[in-house]
Amino acid sequence: MSPKDSVNPSIRNIAIIAHVDHGKTTLVDAMFRQSGVFREGQETQERLMDSMELERERGITIAAKNCSVLWNGVKINILDTPGHADFGGEVERALSMVDGAILLVDASEGPLPQTRFVLNKALEGKLSIVVVINKIDRPDARADAVLSELIDLFIDLGAGEEQLDFPIVYAIGRQGLARSTLEAPAGAPGGEGDLRFLFDTIIERVKPPSYSSAEPFQMLVSDLSYSDYFGRQAIGKVINGRVRSKDELVCVGEGGARKQLNVSKLQTYVGPRIVESPGAEPGDIVVLSGIDDVHIGDTICTRDAPKALKRIIVDEPTVAMRFNVNTSPMAGTEGTQVTTSKLLERLRKETLRNVSLQVEETGVAGQYRVKGRGEFQLVILIEMMRREGFELSVGRPEVIIRHEGGKKLEPVEHLTIDVAEPFAGIVTERLSGRRGRMLTYSAHGGGRVKLEFSAPTRALIGYRDLFLTDTKGTGILNSYLSGYEEWRGDFIDRFTGSLVSDRAGTAVTYALFHLEPRGRLFVVPGEPVYEGMVVGEHNLDTDLEVNPAKPKKLSNMRSVLKDEALTLTPIQPMTLERAIQFIRDDELVEVTPKSIRIRKALLSAQERKAARREER
Repeated sequence: MSPKDSVNPSIRNIAIIAHVDHGKTTLVDAMFRQSGVFREGQETQERLMDSMELERERGITIAAKNCSVLWNGVKINILDTPGHADFGGEVERALSMVDGAILLVDASEGPLPQTRFVLNKALEGKLSIVVVINKIDRPDARADAVLSELIDLFIDLGAGEEQLDFPIVYAIGRQGLARSTLEAPAGAPGGEGDLRFLFDTIIERVKPPSYSSAEPFQMLVSDLSYSDYFGRQAIGKVINGRVRSKDELVCVGEGGARKQLNVSKLQTYVGPRIVESPGAEPGDIVVLSGIDDVHIGDTICTRDAPKALKRIIVDEPTVAMRFNVNTSPMAGTEGTQVTTSKLLERLRKETLRNVSLQVEETGVAGQYRVKGRGEFQLVILIEMMRREGFELSVGRPEVIIRHEGGKKLEPVEHLTIDVAEPFAGIVTERLSGRRGRMLTYSAHGGGRVKLEFSAPTRALIGYRDLFLTDTKGTGILNSYLSGYEEWRGDFIDRFTGSLVSDRAGTAVTYALFHLEPRGRLFVVPGEPVYEGMVVGEHNLDTDLEVNPAKPKKLSNMRSVLKDEALTLTPIQPMTLERAIQFIRDDELVEVTPKSIRIRKALLSAQERKAARREER
């Protein structure tokens, strides 16, 4: 490929990268307001870029979003990226379209595990970094100490001299304020509560997109979308050359395969919207509509000079789950998407726009193995499908094992834990029992301690809920994948069994009241049950067959005392995360638009006994 000899000074492409809840999306809202995207007095919702219902409910960004603002004649394309480690594939796709990144860090919490992950990806891509220390108005803000930690992190990740010379912006995203110092002098930029200093720093310090003037049009497909009006849409950055809306284009796929394209519309970003454009220049981020067969990583170019770019490469999945069509006795009663073909079609559609997900057929009818970057990523996919009317059952998450040089290797996480000192003992005991190894232990004031562990990824499956219980909801746990290590050995992660219904019926108060001493119940009176359904957690480590539908026997005898009303202990509603963390290898979570149930993979007690005999 010819060396890049030109730049487009009228464009800047940046990604906003940060740990979860450090204020990325809120800062983008302020950039919209102050750059004139919204007219004066226009009503807008908060966190405009979090457009998915799940994102607004959970307060996190799940999918990377594109938008743009105009400042002093320069178009700034902004990509708001997820902060959760499980959505690392979204971060990697976003970074393939930009030349610089805003690294946003909380002025109190400082750099956390996901900060390290996203910064490492940005440094590997040789991006220009602008550091924004956000939330400097917090009472516990420690901006100077956070800056020192960031410098140490840059050095630890092998940043070069140019990358270490990063500009620093101090901000209060919610107030739309950015300045060069913690205490701005009167009349200085940012002193009146604006983002001028941030915009000027982006234009000055982030490199404009460069390109080769000798190369024909080339666009790297970094994202996919779908419109009911225009069909499949390919999103990416124009690497070289220029394109007009009526040009004849071709797609170069994996292995050099070429497909002719019939593009119905070319669009670019204006604020949070996409609008039709007559053409695009090098550095523009564009949306091509009406393309049927295109994948992330493909190159779109002119038919006269087809030439492929280097494909996007993302980290391999580390966790897998079995997705099955719903086969319980209640299948088809609560959802509209219940067939194997619909399930497979939906999973394949997800892999088209999410490069970090993979789907494999298992050889079992109606069952597929879905691989992802983490348990939470797969939970979000299941929740989205559930809201779309799907009924399915999913198995326990399992780590993906590698075999190299005759050794069994497993993914290992680096854990950073912040807890009150009295809880450090129970956290250490739990993780040590799950093959975790303590790396550091340090006190940081206020009666809290910071613990760092190296632990197998499988140790975290089902642990986060237990961690919150052990620390009474006050602990903070973050992790990132540190690599693969030799298998550390087996461990027991659940010391209880299941209360399994031995028949179909409706749960009644009398039966549940007499089951309470046996363990923790998951069902309430009036709820339908079936054979093989898990209705509670057994106190002992064995499963117990029970009858939750057993009524009280009636007789002509009456007690001198009136029958006392039976009162059940209130139960905690079953959530998707809790159910997936609870189940064992022989259990499934039945997911429908209305219900979350736990069941045995083999519903019949006789079949389960036969399976146990075969295992022996």
